[in-house]
Amino acid sequence: MKSALPPPLPVASRAAALSVPRDRALPARGWARPSPRLAWVALPWSALGLAASAGWIKPQLWQLATSAILLILMIDLWRLLRAPTPRASRRMHDTWAIGVERPVTLELESERRLRLDAFDLHPGGWAMRDLPRRLDLDAGQSAAFEYHLRANARGDFQFDGVQLRLHSPWGLWWQSRVAGEIQRVRVFPNFAPLAKFAMFSAEQASRLVGAHVKRRRGEGTDFHQMREYRVGDSLRQIDWKATARARRLISREYQDERNQQLVLMLDTGRRLMARDGDLSHFDHVLDAALVVAYLALRQGDGVGLLASGGQSRWVPPQRGVGAIDNLLRASYALQPQPVATDFLAAATELSLRQRRRSLVMLVTNLRDEDMDDLLAAVRMLRGRHLVCVASLREGSLDQALGEDVEDLSGAVRAGATAQYLEHRVRAHEALRNHGVMVLDVNCDQLAASLVEKYLAVKRDGLL
Repeated sequence: MKSALPPPLPVASRAAALSVPRDRALPARGWARPSPRLAWVALPWSALGLAASAGWIKPQLWQLATSAILLILMIDLWRLLRAPTPRASRRMHDTWAIGVERPVTLELESERRLRLDAFDLHPGGWAMRDLPRRLDLDAGQSAAFEYHLRANARGDFQFDGVQLRLHSPWGLWWQSRVAGEIQRVRVFPNFAPLAKFAMFSAEQASRLVGAHVKRRRGEGTDFHQMREYRVGDSLRQIDWKATARARRLISREYQDERNQQLVLMLDTGRRLMARDGDLSHFDHVLDAALVVAYLALRQGDGVGLLASGGQSRWVPPQRGVGAIDNLLRASYALQPQPVATDFLAAATELSLRQRRRSLVMLVTNLRDEDMDDLLAAVRMLRGRHLVCVASLREGSLDQALGEDVEDLSGAVRAGATAQYLEHRVRAHEALRNHGVMVLDVNCDQLAASLVEKYLAVKRDGLL
């Protein structure tokens, strides 16, 4: 088997569905086309034609050459068209993580000796390397090669088959064909951080995401264990019966109350369609929500999810670390839509669905024009729940304020940015005046801030 990197294949048939699976079969065979090698055959034929027209050779010689070339072309074309399409198979994972490069293995088998170029019809827009490939297949033998893909969006996708460019035995023609079967894959948020957290305690995992955990001793509400008295323990912690039996001071140690409930309320409207880096704001929001959900489940609490604005989802609160799988399956295909989010309708839905008091973490990108609707929603939720609003701030705002002002346009941009941020601050203060916890964070700070606020609520017994 030989491999090389030929010129890229035509892109017309390389498109794949971005979020909606496409069942329409691609054409199995394209038209046979002349290859560049045919030009080298045409050059001497043209030279003979010129010589015949100038009288340097007999015209019959040029006609004989023309007949021979046409016969060669027809034989070569016939052999190409008669060649069976190689069998193609693909080996890869059914589930992918966004932003993580993974290998895909293609295996090709031909009944005849063939030279071909192979290109996998992977979802359009994914980062790819090591394609296309040129292969020389022997009759009855298979050849396999590996290339690498990186998914750049979540959701349902499909691979439409393998596009093959078959070369005729004498290299004068080529034909495009599609082999293999359609395969569907699901792209999830990057859950590698969650797998890493499994090796650590909930407190250690909280520190890994950057949350500042304040330690305290024996001030929870649920009994945890008995231990020896330590300097600083209050007299209320001492268990006098256990002290009498052990003949030394024994203290009761308590932990934060378990079996409380956290509801993550995610905005899927137009506010979260902005991008910071390779990911949209909603991708950052979903990643952070899964981190705090996983840690809350490790703490013994139940976690639910409500997505509203564009696409909608409801996952009732569930306990146990295994519940993270349900959250992943329910949210992996969510995408923000270019619509305005109706916060009051979302609060009404949550109030009807979630009757038990919970910590509700609403993640959005707050603008001053949203305040009336959001304040009405918050007042409704605070009748039963503890509410925290995380307002995501674009990284470009901080960057604009940090730039040096050198001309009029720069001054206008800096002034507009400062005014916009001032309006955000006023909106946040209005929420705080209504007893709502508010986080004003950028994408990099979101996960740590949510975890830190959740642990602070647990520590202070606010639920």
